[in-house]
Amino acid sequence: MNASDTAFILICACMVMLMTPALALFYGGLVRSRNILSTHMHSYGALALVSVLWALIGYTLAFGPDVGGVIGDLSYIFLNGVGGESAPAAAQLPHTLFMIFQCMFAALTVALISGAYAERIRFSAMMLFSGLWLIFAYAPMAHWVWGGGWMGQMGALDFAGGAVVHMASGAAALACAQALGPRLSNGAEPATPNNLPLTLLGGGLLWFGWFGFNAGSALVSGPLSAHALVTTHLASSCGVLGWMVVEWARTGKPTSLGAISGALAGLVAITPGAGFVGILPAMLIGFVGGIVCYGGVLLKNKFGYDDALDVVGIHGIGGTWGALATGLFASAAVNGADGLFYGNPKQVWIQLVSIVGTWVFVYIVTRIILFVVNATVGLRVAPEEEFTGLDLGEHNERGYSL
Repeated sequence: MNASDTAFILICACMVMLMTPALALFYGGLVRSRNILSTHMHSYGALALVSVLWALIGYTLAFGPDVGGVIGDLSYIFLNGVGGESAPAAAQLPHTLFMIFQCMFAALTVALISGAYAERIRFSAMMLFSGLWLIFAYAPMAHWVWGGGWMGQMGALDFAGGAVVHMASGAAALACAQALGPRLSNGAEPATPNNLPLTLLGGGLLWFGWFGFNAGSALVSGPLSAHALVTTHLASSCGVLGWMVVEWARTGKPTSLGAISGALAGLVAITPGAGFVGILPAMLIGFVGGIVCYGGVLLKNKFGYDDALDVVGIHGIGGTWGALATGLFASAAVNGADGLFYGNPKQVWIQLVSIVGTWVFVYIVTRIILFVVNATVGLRVAPEEEFTGLDLGEHNERGYSL
């Protein structure tokens, strides 16, 4: 084991953990004032529940010894055999550290989905859904890509979670938005964010935490992690500019919400390729990411699903573009394999297979889980509770008392 690598990943794990409370701020500022606390509770509830389930069974399903390229076995159930020894997937790190670093990814992914069903889901349904989704959707995806499963064996490139985190949460968000239906207040009152400075603060903290997310995915402290940090920051900066350009051209004014949304679009887009592509390609990926995610957000109006906080448009579409772009711009001079523009067209096909596999698998599994949850505890709050607000109805609190 390596002390500097261990110290680096300890810090990165804490930074990734911060991303879930940051997401609560980002989402919380976007909803109506009567739902700000319930939206925060979606993130904090996910962080607590996923962490416990990850230790009990999630980690072994994701990173236990491979069973047929599909799932991990139960060698590490209840963290049996997970201690201070070297991690099988990262010999330079203690096993416990690798486990908890991956736990933070799982918690954030589950919390991301909450943006799709904000302002209308029962808290009990949200908690049951989150636990089932971790076990039956996230753990298999993490195993397929990072734990020795079929996507990794095939050669799919996903440095920090384009498929495992962003496409998976986007596909789940689409399923949730369609299963729950639109908010009753849509059209009856403007869906005005209650606190944009709160959203900007949350977005800034997400940008900061993403350095631990992407650079930490190198699992070592060195040139590769430094490269991933640089590509991450520059892609995010270009994402701001890409979103701003298209929004300015379409509406006549750039907005602060657009700017921070563009930053997240750039961050999502570079996540799968942060340690595989060069710096200039990363900037292009981020810039295009801002543009395509802006278009992705508009898709919900065209297709009629109520993705309340644009998880599909930013994470689903951005993650898909990033995975495809990795197949185009990956360079063995940076790390691993070449993409299309460096003489390896096969990588684009591999990326496309991983994209389709992720969307189809996660969408179908999510719809099944939602059916089970609805049949047991019910998905939606009562109409009167939705109009009164979930803060009072589900938690007996108010976010503001002014």
